[in-house]
This record gives sequence, C-alpha cells and structure tokens, in this order.
Amino acid sequence: MKNKPIVEVAIAILYRHGKFLLQLRDNIPGILYPGHWAFFGGHLEPGETPEEAIKRELLEEIGYTPPALSLFGYYPDTYVLRHVYQAPLPVELNQLVLGEGWDMDLLTPEEIQRGEGYSEKARQVRPLGTPHQKILLDFMDKFPQLTV
Repeated sequence: MKNKPIVEVAIAILYRHGKFLLQLRDNIPGILYPGHWAFFGGHLEPGETPEEAIKRELLEEIGYTPPALSLFGYYPDTYVLRHVYQAPLPVELNQLVLGEGWDMDLLTPEEIQRGEGYSEKARQVRPLGTPHQKILLDFMDKFPQLTV
C-alpha cells in the first residue's frame, strides 16, 4: 500500500482574556473531526507559504486577521504537517463573522484540559479534536501567563 503524501495546513491559536478561540467543525461525514472543536485555518494552496495561508484562512473563516502572527511550532503526524501560529485576539467575539463551521467560541483552559466545550448553537458539549487539544496543552505549558 502506497503512503499518502503529507498535507500541509496552517492553523492559529488565537487567545483573549485567558481563553482560546476555536471553531466547532461542521458535523458532517467525510471531514476530519466532524462536530469537534478545532483551530481555524486550513490547507496551503499551491505556491502559498504557511503565513500567507493562515492569513487567508482566517479572513475566509472569521473575517479577521490579527495584526501580527508568530510561529508557535510544527506538528507533523503520518499524513499532516501542521504549521501552528499564535496571536492575541484584540477584538470582541461579536466582531468576527463565522464563515465556516457550526459555531465558534472562546474555550477556557479547564475545558481544554477536559477535552470538551459547550456550544451554544449545538446546545451540547462537544469534544475537542485530539491534535488540537495536545497543541493547546503544549501552548498553555509554554505560556502559562496567557491563561489567567
């Protein structure tokens, strides 16, 4: 069996007042982590740098791009290389326009540690995607001052 090529994605950790902005992915079959909380971001287009991709994806998905994004790190697995960026979110949630996904919200560090968060739109607690939880736990370990 032939290995699939590695897909590259750019994703963003956006934080505000000790909480983290996440997207509740659509609950439809055929997508990765359906109905799970995950980062905003997506695939790199041909010829696009990861930084260009994250800015484009954020604009498409929430109608906003932070003034500055910093590279947090790389998270490779068997099929995906995640370029992870981070930035504070200086705007209110109601200033963002959800262009993709079921819901968006600011999850607390406690919700991230539990691996689940409540969605007002879904009216239920939904799980956090496994790689997304790991990345956020790593981020909170490295920058504990941002979770207060």
